[in-house]
Amino acid sequence: MPTISIPYSRKFITAEIPDENLEGILESEAHDFKTNKDQESIVREALKNPMDCPPLTELVKGKKNIVLITSDHTRPVPSKITIPILLEEIRKGNPEAQITILIATGFHRPTTKEEMIDKFGEEIVKKEKIINHDCRQKEQIVKVGILPSGGELWLNKLAVEADLLIGEGFIEPHFFAGFSGGRKSILPGIAGQNTVLANHCSKFIASEHSRTGVLKDNPIHKDMLFAAQAAKLSFILNVVIDSQKKIIYAVAGDSRTAHEEGCKFVENLASVKAKPADIVITSNGGYPLDQNIYQSVKSMTAAEASSKEDSIIIVVSACNDGHGGEGFYQTFKNAFSAQQVMDQIMKTPMEETIPDQWESQILARILIHHEVIFVTDQCNPQIIKDMHMNHANTLQEALSMAKKKKGENATITVIPDGVSVIVQK
Repeated sequence: MPTISIPYSRKFITAEIPDENLEGILESEAHDFKTNKDQESIVREALKNPMDCPPLTELVKGKKNIVLITSDHTRPVPSKITIPILLEEIRKGNPEAQITILIATGFHRPTTKEEMIDKFGEEIVKKEKIINHDCRQKEQIVKVGILPSGGELWLNKLAVEADLLIGEGFIEPHFFAGFSGGRKSILPGIAGQNTVLANHCSKFIASEHSRTGVLKDNPIHKDMLFAAQAAKLSFILNVVIDSQKKIIYAVAGDSRTAHEEGCKFVENLASVKAKPADIVITSNGGYPLDQNIYQSVKSMTAAEASSKEDSIIIVVSACNDGHGGEGFYQTFKNAFSAQQVMDQIMKTPMEETIPDQWESQILARILIHHEVIFVTDQCNPQIIKDMHMNHANTLQEALSMAKKKKGENATITVIPDGVSVIVQK
């Protein structure tokens, strides 16, 4: 009977599944990837060898106003390592540059000062100019064009007016954009509310190409690429991390070329063969991605891809920050069923997309076919129940609930970190 470690908040919980029940364990090879280089060396080497682009120390010369886009508190980008190195490189090439660190909040709430300190370190927060992007503040954004989808492209004014725009982030499988990183720093990262809504419309989310690990013909990705080009995103540093949130690989340079190279690396490590089962256990990879239900939908899509029809999905996720989106929560609380949610969303045209609709659409898709049990002792159970899901305080309790419905002989697949894998059928 194997003991399987599953990330939960800042720790791990264990699952012991009898051999006769265990259908498979699906894990990214990134978790076991070994390198003899330390994290700083990996980052510095990438910066010294940028793809299709001059070194950062050359790019910054003569640029007075430089904006460095970074991810927000919901992303495990190891910015305590990457940001100091990027700042060092910028100032090495241009000591007089005025640098603004712009937090790409996308559609999320602003990152708090405490979260900034946790993410960047106290010295960076104290000494550097850091600004939260707010997609809802019209005075922060400016129109720069029309997306291929037809939606208006509004971006953060600071970024658009910068003499040089740089982005940092990390690359992992993404449940509808294909992969995170690269162009995502721009859209949805620093885009206006209506731009994000148009890009995340029901038609695009429903596309068979808007799936984990898919870039080809992905309409959401196509819009994002256009936005990055329109914003003149000149240079990126993207990293790949393991289960300990340690950097194992990095790419730098042209925002499209470097990102595509990083995606290939992730795809080679993260692709796993589906093991359909009666019960599928997954997690959102622990902190910071498992802070709310909104983010946890990502890991559900990995379980969905390895489920039988009417399987039970067990999600291990702290959700200490609750639902993660008021509109997302109210959509389910005010609906009789997941099917009602889906029917309403699919009737909604692009220009009438509402906040968090995309997350509601994907969760509804899953709940129409599967029962979901949330394992958490840090979230109000009523929130989970209001959203048409079940709650358990422990994994053992969730398994007992699932086996009552599926039987003691039910097959079980475990995906310890659902956001790290590309499940292929």
